[in-house]
Amino acid sequence: MTDRVTRDDLPGGRPSGLVGKRIADYRVESEIGRGGMAVVYRALDLRLDRAVALKLLAPELARNDTFRKRFAHESRVAAAIDHPHIVPVFEAGETEGVLYIAMRYVAGQDLRALLDRAGPLPPEQAGRIAAQVASALDAAHAHDLVHRDVKPGNILVAPGTDSEHPEHVYLTDFGLTKKSLSLTGFTSVGQFVGTLDYVAPEQISGRPVDGRCDVYSLGCVVYETLAGVPPFRRDDDMALLWAHQYDPPPPLTEERRGLPSAVDAVLGKALAKAPEERYDTCLQFVAELRAALMGGPGAALPPPAPPAWALPVFRER
Repeated sequence: MTDRVTRDDLPGGRPSGLVGKRIADYRVESEIGRGGMAVVYRALDLRLDRAVALKLLAPELARNDTFRKRFAHESRVAAAIDHPHIVPVFEAGETEGVLYIAMRYVAGQDLRALLDRAGPLPPEQAGRIAAQVASALDAAHAHDLVHRDVKPGNILVAPGTDSEHPEHVYLTDFGLTKKSLSLTGFTSVGQFVGTLDYVAPEQISGRPVDGRCDVYSLGCVVYETLAGVPPFRRDDDMALLWAHQYDPPPPLTEERRGLPSAVDAVLGKALAKAPEERYDTCLQFVAELRAALMGGPGAALPPPAPPAWALPVFRER
């Protein structure tokens, strides 16, 4: 019996027996998430005695030389991005035929869990979260990394520092961009890697993508944070893919009454079918969104209430 991991231990859709086993310099403690090509565990860094999030990739990826090279390159790029809203990458490597990536462990919940529990968010909170995600995405785009899978499950919401910053948001899953899969034969022609509720039209059709692909996905996420549902809801996957490519999104104000009408135009531009009709950057999108939520671009904000000590000066006549 060994405490080290082997390929036979790696998950294939069922809970694995990795808890307690060692992978490189990490001991697996518990599973915290899984997707089609990877599983993420909470693990203990045995060298520094700290908790990490340890992502293990599916065994077939490690057997593909092209993928392994791209994984190493993209992991280095991701680790070089020093940004407060991107989960830091500590290490990426391979041990005994297993590809892994170790990241900061973020205590808290992801945006998916928050929406499932709380439903639509107050506009102020939705705007704060969107701004932090947008900042992370634009930083990645400056390093020529396109995320391609922006969704609530990849947005971590941790406790903030004070009442003015009640949450601190991290964008995760930058250690393995979806371009790697498409270049190594793990996606076929016309196929894409992404989550259907948030996937950009150009990903579906197999056209080239850039940062405006992430603008579209962020627009879908923002729509859901405010409406409680994603912009497109259909009975089957094919109808949903068609909607992303050809159907206009329903106005947000029809899903959530009371929002300023200006938000419909902002979301409409972020969710434009053609990339060149969208915002050039995520922060540009979110800046206009927050202005619209406050009453429309250029709208004057009401003056703040005077402090208590100054009330006699402002006493009504």
